[in-house]
Amino acid sequence: MPAYFTPETFRFFNELKENNNKEWFDEHKPIYDQHVYQPIKDLVSLLSPVMHGVDPEFELRPHRAVSRIYRDTRFSKDKTPYKTCMWLTFQKVVPREEWTGIPAYFMEISADYYMLGMGLYMAKKKTMDAFREEISYVKNEFREHAEKDVLANGFEVLGEQYKRFIPSDLDEYFQTWVQRKSVYVAKTVPVNEKEICSPYFYKQVEKDFVALEWLYKFMKDVAEL
Repeated sequence: MPAYFTPETFRFFNELKENNNKEWFDEHKPIYDQHVYQPIKDLVSLLSPVMHGVDPEFELRPHRAVSRIYRDTRFSKDKTPYKTCMWLTFQKVVPREEWTGIPAYFMEISADYYMLGMGLYMAKKKTMDAFREEISYVKNEFREHAEKDVLANGFEVLGEQYKRFIPSDLDEYFQTWVQRKSVYVAKTVPVNEKEICSPYFYKQVEKDFVALEWLYKFMKDVAEL
């Protein structure tokens, strides 16, 4: 049977924020393994059949799709040894150095919320140029899916914006999409233990991810994958 999130999951994250040190973590690692790491790996497994249908090239091995809780402090201003959230991703398998600019699904879970979405993170300039150009070719279809699949399902458009306006012939509706160096859609949901600890929670994540399938394939095409 799959492992599911429990109240212990969120208690662990809350306590970790106040006790972010090796001694505390080592003492509580069995809780982490049972109530955090295993449930998020099993969530990947539960989602994998549907995500394989979205893109057969996705990395579906749970140990590859789930983040590490150990922080790499060499490259971080935050020198605490452990992250206070975990996340999973579904992304095409590519060499490690080529992962930027490739559309990916993600879900992050912490003590207070979970966030999920999909998009282009740290996209190359040529990819964003192609993204803007392709929208102009299929703007009516793009707007239809943006309304029906993204906004109607509670997602918002996010990503680093340009400081200066990029010239565009598209009308105002599209500017929230095209005036960005990278673009992704996401929604943040406060933790409701009754919902997220349910054996059927994965069905809600599955529904949200499937809603973004058209946009994922649009982004994959412009990234020339």
